[in-house]
Amino acid sequence: MVWTLPNTLTVLRLLAAPGVAVMFLYFTRPWADFLALILFVGAAITDWFDGYLARLWKQESRFGAMLDPIADKAMVVIAIMVLTGYSGMNPWLILPATVILFREIFVGGLREYLADRAGLLKVTRLAKWKTTAQMVAIAVLFLGTALSVMDVPPPRVGRVGLPPGTTWAGLATWLGLLLIWIAAALTAATGWDYFRKSLPFLKDAR
Repeated sequence: MVWTLPNTLTVLRLLAAPGVAVMFLYFTRPWADFLALILFVGAAITDWFDGYLARLWKQESRFGAMLDPIADKAMVVIAIMVLTGYSGMNPWLILPATVILFREIFVGGLREYLADRAGLLKVTRLAKWKTTAQMVAIAVLFLGTALSVMDVPPPRVGRVGLPPGTTWAGLATWLGLLLIWIAAALTAATGWDYFRKSLPFLKDAR
């Protein structure tokens, strides 16, 4: 493997995935939440840059093509695991998180079974939108968990028409949950698309 800048960014993104969880071991909240948010957003930005630079500089490689989706999945899975724990096991988060995790395991199993035919399950444009939606939702949810342990004055209810008792943490969490449900819907759609493409190769010969 050649250590090009795109490949290096992909490796760094993979290493950043467990770093999100490690933040909560060494820092108190809300510092841990904000540092996890910064690390996650920084890693998510490299997801766009490594592919763009690889195409721009003609440095696309098999190693990068293999590792890029693995790094994305590691980031999403570990971040969701941390968020479900620090959200008080909110069922409105657990359900879309379950859909996302189930799809990743299911599609990973399909790719492993198809082996040399795994090229049928190449990343589609919808799958890229799915990954973007997941990362944006997770970033907003991390912001919500950070604000929930801070003494932040509530928004001015009268001017923006918000109900009494509304907090910035509540707004961020509500928006994050809405986005994670959208991401889960896109995730389920891409999972079904991959399953449909693999069906001809799953039938028993007669």
